[in-house]
Amino acid sequence: MKLKERMVSLDAFRGFIMVMLAASGFGIAGMVRQPEEHPVRWQVLDQPRWEWFAHHFEHPPWQSSFVPGSHDAQVGSPWLHWAVSFWDLIQPAFMFMVGVAMPLSYRSRKERGDPQWKMGLHAATRAAVLVLLGVFLYSLHNGRTNWIFPNVLAQIGLGYFFAYLLLLTPRWAQITAFFAILAATWTMFAVYNVPESYDPAAVNASAERGEVYAGFFRHWSKNGNVAAAFDTWLLPLFPPTKDTEGNIVPFSLNRGGYMTLNFLPSIATTLLGIFCGQLLMSDRTVTRKLLLLLALGAGCLAGGVLAGATCCPIVKRIWTPSWVLFSGGYVVWMLALFYLLFDVLPLKKLAFPLTVIGMNSLAIYLMGEMLRGWFINHVVQTHFGELLRAALGQITIWTGWMQRMGATPETVGDITYQIYQPMVDTASALIVMWLLAYYMYRNRIFIRM
Repeated sequence: MKLKERMVSLDAFRGFIMVMLAASGFGIAGMVRQPEEHPVRWQVLDQPRWEWFAHHFEHPPWQSSFVPGSHDAQVGSPWLHWAVSFWDLIQPAFMFMVGVAMPLSYRSRKERGDPQWKMGLHAATRAAVLVLLGVFLYSLHNGRTNWIFPNVLAQIGLGYFFAYLLLLTPRWAQITAFFAILAATWTMFAVYNVPESYDPAAVNASAERGEVYAGFFRHWSKNGNVAAAFDTWLLPLFPPTKDTEGNIVPFSLNRGGYMTLNFLPSIATTLLGIFCGQLLMSDRTVTRKLLLLLALGAGCLAGGVLAGATCCPIVKRIWTPSWVLFSGGYVVWMLALFYLLFDVLPLKKLAFPLTVIGMNSLAIYLMGEMLRGWFINHVVQTHFGELLRAALGQITIWTGWMQRMGATPETVGDITYQIYQPMVDTASALIVMWLLAYYMYRNRIFIRM
């Protein structure tokens, strides 16, 4: 597909997700952490409201579905658990968009005349690079390579080549594979016998936080499931992590409960994207495409709630089959919204800032993970700190909030910056990253997922 023929909705969707990641949710979650350290902030802002908002920029402790209006996954009937934290949808959206792009990229390469072996080699190489990049990011703050694979890039890479092979099969085979993956994942967990020695406290799990289930759902408890057993076998086979003094760090399961085997059910998430990419490439009318996307999203969401109430809990951290369906409903609807706004309605120009980032999604992701702190400390604060404080102070004076803060004209800039610092710093760093992405866009340098 030529540049001018690219799907604006896909690039805008991808750019939107990258903006959220690169800006770390615009620091909203950081705004509500350690509230006692920022008393002035909560003299000005409504703390309960910001805490409610921040829920959507953090991962829940374990279960990912909620009754609307509640942020406690243990509250309410599971049949009414159809609400979700927005932050939990970021990684599914990542993987889903990879799938949407795959049939488009495959058609482009085929029309260009690339032989099948070359496309297969490209897919395998890309998969390996993504896995290694994921390991690299997890090793940034370690003394040596940290061989663990829950990072989103590693997870995409582990499943990418398998998704590519399924892309080459007929539609019936893809649909069969989708449900077979869900069934196989469920079976692995369901037949695994949780050992009597399972000690939740020893593996950073707590029943009070909803991370340890009773009854049949116990098979999906945090760090007490088949995926945890697999990591306990697999990860010690790699060279061990060492501390700064060169001592071997004893193996321990991921404190958040994220597992290597998540890549298997996440292939189904990528397949869901492949289905949608093939739909958007089809000759169906725009109206029919939108209706089918909406129907598919509704079916996935309903199936996820049904499975979450009967078969297995909806848990993003171990990518349960119910989570594949549940999150799939939301990300399909998100694609439908972006498709309506930027490929159907005449709003393509409004998508340009997001498109610039979406066409360099991998570059932006890596910059966000590796350089966001450097941008904040050595670019934003060093070179623009005084300007930001002056501008924020002037805005506060114009809005009449200076007296409410107990500030003076001399101190209002510093106090306003202190109140909004997480948001100001991350937004400012994002602007710097966008300018770099724009430079790459202007020079036709594209590094995408």
